[in-house]
Amino acid sequence: MAQVIHGTTIITADDESRVLFDAAIAIDGGRIAAIGPDAEILPRFPQAERIDGRWRAVMPGFANTHTHLSLTIARGIFEDLSPPHRPPFCAGISPIPTPELSREEMAVMVQLGALEAIRSGTTALLEDGKDIADYAPWLAATGIRLLLAERAWDRADSNVGDPGPFRPSEAIAEDSLERIERLHTAWNGQHDGRIRTGMAPWAPDMCTPGLLHRLQDQRQRLSIPCTIHLNQVWGEIAAVQAHRGMRPTEYLAAEGFLHPGMIAAHCRCMVHEEERLLGRARVNVAFNAAIAARRGLSPRISVLEAEGCNIAMGTDNMAEDMVEVMRTGLFMERIRREDGRTPMPEEALRWATRNGYAAMGVPDGGWLALGNRADLVLIRTDRAHLVPMTRPLSSFVHQGQASDVDSVMVDGHWIMRDGVVRTMDEPTIIREADRIARRAWNRLFTERPETRLLGGVAPPA
Repeated sequence: MAQVIHGTTIITADDESRVLFDAAIAIDGGRIAAIGPDAEILPRFPQAERIDGRWRAVMPGFANTHTHLSLTIARGIFEDLSPPHRPPFCAGISPIPTPELSREEMAVMVQLGALEAIRSGTTALLEDGKDIADYAPWLAATGIRLLLAERAWDRADSNVGDPGPFRPSEAIAEDSLERIERLHTAWNGQHDGRIRTGMAPWAPDMCTPGLLHRLQDQRQRLSIPCTIHLNQVWGEIAAVQAHRGMRPTEYLAAEGFLHPGMIAAHCRCMVHEEERLLGRARVNVAFNAAIAARRGLSPRISVLEAEGCNIAMGTDNMAEDMVEVMRTGLFMERIRREDGRTPMPEEALRWATRNGYAAMGVPDGGWLALGNRADLVLIRTDRAHLVPMTRPLSSFVHQGQASDVDSVMVDGHWIMRDGVVRTMDEPTIIREADRIARRAWNRLFTERPETRLLGGVAPPA
């Protein structure tokens, strides 16, 4: 049955950033069937289910173009253990590892991340991880639009940001290529195309030229998207310079690995020539604003955009709140530019919605227009922090909270309605995730006391 949300405010995120008042939007067959004034739309759909949109705003759902759902387990730990910005550089993004989890425990932590994503209005999500096939069934059941990017590397016994010796491993390379192939065979195109697969070379300092060439061949043969961590921390730059004699983006360009449609995550520690290389290749940039703020590093978004990059947004580690990401991105760029008027909220919303869908290879989603995919959210506007709704788009970007998201639709299906997530057992997931994480961290700290670098750790649940 068709549905019509009426008497509402519609934030379109279209080319003109139009906001429609006392308007209606019709959804039929997973697509937007009509959009416009109530008086025009309602008579056209007399048999449709009518949804009262008063004190609500309809807007496109968020596209999270870079996250690692299982790293919800690191909340409260990794945010405060960022690597140094000056030498000497330590290996890895954090000085301690994450606890080992069973397949079932990993699935719970991933579901926790997906739950937060839905509750903050995310309708499309790129998951970058290893052995995604182990938890893909749970992710698929959430109803979120997914791009599952399986990780690849061939550097042994190391991590991102280690300028020490590079020891390549053919066994790791073969395993990476096989995992990408298996995930693609099992999941690409599933659920009527809502799920697609891709590849995620870990980072330039974790891949040999030989592996990059093999991945490029595999990407072209399977016709799949590619994402990579790029210029994430200063240790990565030091590592690539030590191993390849050039900076990370220059290394990828020299190996012919930059290409239109690639999603480069972070791009924080760059010189202008690297930004030019990304722009010439028409690379998408995942601006992970919240984790950038936590790390004390941020990319030069205005420069990347001016050079030709499509700017999208992502959450990265520990959190899945795209409302926070969008607002933090706006603030970070205004501080960096020393300009209190640019970017404007319309641009930040476009980064977090339409541009993200384009980066994920979904050209008919991310904004509200006739014929587009019905991936949208309803925002409650009867909130003290949002009233008066004089400029609704600006009010939500500046003051909105994830808890304002009332309902979430993907392909015309409600995955959250009236504040209730329909596709997940929320109380059980929250309870189990807390139990698993607290026990796992206490087990790690007991077995390796030197890893307990922070106080205030809760006991096992």
